[in-house]
Parts: sequence; C-alpha cells; structure tokens
Amino acid sequence: MKKYLVLYSLIVTVVAVWGGKFLFEELSRVKGNNSALMGEVERFRTKANQAAASVQVLRLKVGEYEEIMAEDAEKIRRMGIKIRRLESASKNATSMQVDIAAPLRDTVVVRDSMRMDSLHIFRWSDHWTSVEGLIARDSVVCRVHSVDTLHQVVHRIPRKFLFFRFGTKALRQQIVSSNPHTTVVYSEYILF
Repeated sequence: MKKYLVLYSLIVTVVAVWGGKFLFEELSRVKGNNSALMGEVERFRTKANQAAASVQVLRLKVGEYEEIMAEDAEKIRRMGIKIRRLESASKNATSMQVDIAAPLRDTVVVRDSMRMDSLHIFRWSDHWTSVEGLIARDSVVCRVHSVDTLHQVVHRIPRKFLFFRFGTKALRQQIVSSNPHTTVVYSEYILF
C-alpha cells in the first residue's frame, strides 16, 4: 500500500511541477504581449546616420494569429503555406521623402518640320535615389527610382537582478534602413 502512495505522490508532484511551469510560461507570454501591444515603435538613428526602429515582439499561438490577423493569415494561405508550420511572421512599412533641388536645362525639340517646342529637363541622384523629369509647356513627366535594404534583427533582452543577467525578459526586433531618406513607419513581428 505504501508503494502506491509513494508512486501516487510522485505522479502528483510531477504533474504539479509541469503544470506550474506551463502556467508560468503562459503568464510570461501574456505579460510580454501586453507590454508589446501597449508599447510604441522606437525610432532612432544609428551611428552611421541610418534610420532604425525597434519594437517588442508579439508571441502568439496559431489560433490567436488566425483570429487576430485573419487578413494576413489568408495571404499566407494563398502563398501555399500552412499556418501551423509558421515559425514567425514579420511586416514592415517604410516611407521615403527626399527634398530635391535640381538645375533645369532648356532643350529644343522639333515636333514636325514646322513646329519647335522647348522642354526643361532635370536630373538628380545620390547613392539610393534617382529622379529625372521633363517639364513641357502643358505637362510634367517625372521618374523616381529608390533602392532600400531593410536589415532586421530579433534579439533577447535578459532579466536583471542586481548584477546578474538570466533568462529572457522579452524579445525585441530592430530594423535598420540602409537608405537615409527612408523612415521605418511600422513594424510587426509575431513569433509562434
């Protein structure tokens, strides 16, 4: 009879420890999600003067993702990917604004043998953006070409107690834009 009581108490202890660990992880996840949802996107410039943003990572279960982000989940399904196989999902939005001052050149164009027209042409470029355009009497034609690379890093923020660092307090995503004219407007990173 004592064997069964010892075995029973051992099983109950293992289940209680496992349940407590599961509960602690779930509370930690929910607490992290609350702070991520309440937090703002931190925008800053790196030492190389590149636009950057930092945002805390959301940790969702597959069912929560399908419920909350239904539109994104549908896009993923249309790509032929099963939602339950996702490791993470990320979404970024950037905007670009460049103030340009470019010299105008006059160009004479012969439309037919009897009529000549005057056009103003401008061109401006740097390493990331190029703009060229044509200004006629009654119209303007302009072409803007911009290249940007977003570098994304997800890293752990450890818990701190006195001088000790341990465990994981939160996951944080940081995005750096290589184009100085670009600003990271929005970022979302979901971990499953």
